[in-house]
Amino acid sequence: MSGNSYLREIEDIADLGIVLSDGCRLSARVWRPVDAAEDPVPVILEYLPYRKRDGTCARDALTHPYFARRGYACVRVDMRGNGDSDGLMADEYTPQELDDAVEVINWLAAQDWCSGTVGMMGISWGGFNALQVAALQPAPLKAIITLCSTVDRFADDIHYKGGCLLNENLGWGATMWSYSSRAPDPALRDDWRAVWLERLENEPFLPEVWLRHQRRDAYWRHGSVCEDFGALNAKVLAVGGWGDAYKNAVPQLVENVPGAKGIVGPWVHKYPHFAVPEPRIGFLQEALRWWDRWLKGVETGVEDDPDYRAYLMDGVRPQSWYTERAGRWIAERGHATARIPTEVYHLTEAGLAPTPGPLERRVRSPFDCGMAAGEYCAIWLGPEMPGDQRPDDALSACFDSAPLAADTDIVGAPVLRLRLSADRGQAQLAVRLCHVHPDGASTRITYGVLNLSHRAGHGAPEPLVPGEVCEVQVPLDHIAYRVPRGHRIRVAVSSACWPLVWPSPDTATLSLSGGALTLPVRETAGADEWSFPPPDAETPWKTEEIRASGNSRTVERDLTTGMVHLRITDDFGKRRDCDHGLVHGSVAREVWSIHPDDPLSARGECHWSDEMERGDIRLRTEARCEMWSDRTHFHLRATLRAYDNDAEIFCRAVEDRIERDQM
Repeated sequence: MSGNSYLREIEDIADLGIVLSDGCRLSARVWRPVDAAEDPVPVILEYLPYRKRDGTCARDALTHPYFARRGYACVRVDMRGNGDSDGLMADEYTPQELDDAVEVINWLAAQDWCSGTVGMMGISWGGFNALQVAALQPAPLKAIITLCSTVDRFADDIHYKGGCLLNENLGWGATMWSYSSRAPDPALRDDWRAVWLERLENEPFLPEVWLRHQRRDAYWRHGSVCEDFGALNAKVLAVGGWGDAYKNAVPQLVENVPGAKGIVGPWVHKYPHFAVPEPRIGFLQEALRWWDRWLKGVETGVEDDPDYRAYLMDGVRPQSWYTERAGRWIAERGHATARIPTEVYHLTEAGLAPTPGPLERRVRSPFDCGMAAGEYCAIWLGPEMPGDQRPDDALSACFDSAPLAADTDIVGAPVLRLRLSADRGQAQLAVRLCHVHPDGASTRITYGVLNLSHRAGHGAPEPLVPGEVCEVQVPLDHIAYRVPRGHRIRVAVSSACWPLVWPSPDTATLSLSGGALTLPVRETAGADEWSFPPPDAETPWKTEEIRASGNSRTVERDLTTGMVHLRITDDFGKRRDCDHGLVHGSVAREVWSIHPDDPLSARGECHWSDEMERGDIRLRTEARCEMWSDRTHFHLRATLRAYDNDAEIFCRAVEDRIERDQM
C-alpha cells in the first residue's frame, strides 16, 4: 500500500537556483506541492548533465509530476557546466561532481519545504552517480533508485569490457563533446553567450582522458562502488533491462548490498514505464512504494518483496528490433542468481557435450566478424539489437549441443573456461552463447569478450607467450532466457568482434585444446511468479514537430578495396516546446570501417549536429571526431565549431597520440 490517499496540487518551477559554497549556481527544475512550505515533503533528486530544458524533457514530464502529486518535491538539477548551470565540467563522476551532489542534498534537506529526507533516482549517468553519492553517505540521503548503471566503471561501462577497448568509448565521447558544449537557454540567463563561449573553449574531449587509462587503475576504482559495497547504507532499488548494456549491476547489488532489491525486464536503455520491448511495468507505482517506505516511513511491504524479479524471455527468432518479448516474470526470494544450479557443457570436436572429449580447433576470424552484434548499448530506438548471428557464426569456431530434451531456463551469468595458445603476444576473444533454431537461425542469448593480456586481471596486463598454453575464463553477461525443447545452444568463439571492440594490433591464430561452459539453469518456470501493476504516467511533453526523427543502420562492403563500413544515422528530429517555446534538434552520425584482413585499417568517425532556436537567436554546433591506430599508438582528432545565425563564431581542434598499453 502507498501512504498517499489524495493527489496534491503542484507547481512547476523552471529555474530554482542552488548556489554552492564556491559560488557556482546550479539550475534546478522543481515539481512540488504548492503547500509544501506548510506541509513539508521529502525530496527526490535527479542530477545529470543531460539538459533539463531540452534534453530529458520527455521523460521528466512523464515521471516527476507523478511523484510530486503524491507528496514529494522532485528536483531535476543540471550538473556544473551543463544546461543552465554555471561552471565547467572536466570529466564524468569527478570528485567535484560528487561533492556538488552532496552539497545539493544537504541544501535541499535544509529547505523549509523539505521534510529533511532525500532520495536520489536516475538512469545511466544518474544511476551511476546515485550509487556513487550514496557511497559517500550524506546524512539526509535515505534511499536511491538506480537504473541501467554499473558497480565497476572499468569492467562494465562504455569504456572497456573484458579488458578490450569498446568503440563506445569514442562514440559516447563524441556525444558528450557535442552535448555539454551547448549553450544555456537564452530565456533563463542574460549571460548565456559568455557561458557558451567559455564552455566551447574548455569542453574536454573525453576519449583523450579515458584512453590514458587502459588498465583498471585508481582512475577507474574511483566511483566503482564494488570497491566497498559496505559503504552503501541507503536503501537500494536497482533496475535494468536485458536489451541494455548494463545487465550485471542489478544481480551484483542484490547479492552484495543487504536489503537491496532488483528488477530486470526485457527493456533497452529506458525507464520501465515507457521502455521497449514490452511488457512495460508500473514502475512509478513500484518506485512510490520504495519512496513511501524509506523517505516517509510508511509500511508498504517492500522489504517482503522478492530480492530479485526478472523477466524470463521466451527464445524467439533473431531480429534487430523487438517491440515486445513473450515470457514471464520470475522471482528469487533470497539473493539473485548465485544459488541457481549449474550444468556443464564441454567443448569437444563433436560439439557441446556432457562429458569431456578431444578438442583441437583453430580460430582466426576476419576482423569484420561481429557485424551482427548490434549496438553495445541499445538506446536510440533504431535497429540496434543483435540480428541473426549466422554471418558471425560462419567466421567463428562453433560448438553446438544436441537438441535439448526439455525447455531450458538460463538464468544468471554463464562462464566459459578455455585452454588455448596463441601465435602472437596480443590477441582477443569474443564468446557468444546462441540459441539455434531448427532451421539454423541463430539468436544471441548473451556474450562476453576478453583481451587475453588481461587474462589474470585488469590491473596488470601481461602479453601472451606465443605457443604457451594457458587457461582463461570468460564471464558472459547475466541473462534470463528460455531455449525451447528440441532447439540447440551454441557457443561461438571468435578472435574479433567489430565494431563492438577495437581490434588487437596483431593478426593472431588461437589454438583451442579444451574448454567447458558453466550454464546456470533454473527450474522451469510456469506462470508468472510475480505481477506488476500496469504502467502509469503523467501527461506527455507537449511539442510541435518541425522535423521528424528517424534511424538507419547500413553495412556496406566495397568490392574494390575490400573495406567494410557500418554507417549509422540517428536523427532525433527538431521540435518546439509548446510551453516555453525553445526549439532544438540533433542529428548523430557514425561510420565504423575495417578491412577483414587488416586490424590496423580500423577507423571510427562521429559527427553530431545540434541546433537551438529562441526567437531570432539561432545557434548550432558541429562536433566531429575520428580515431585510428597503428601498432603502437591510438590516434585521435576532433573539431568543435559553433555558429550564431549561421556565422561561425568559434572553432577548436584537438589532436592526440596515445600509446597502446597491451590493448
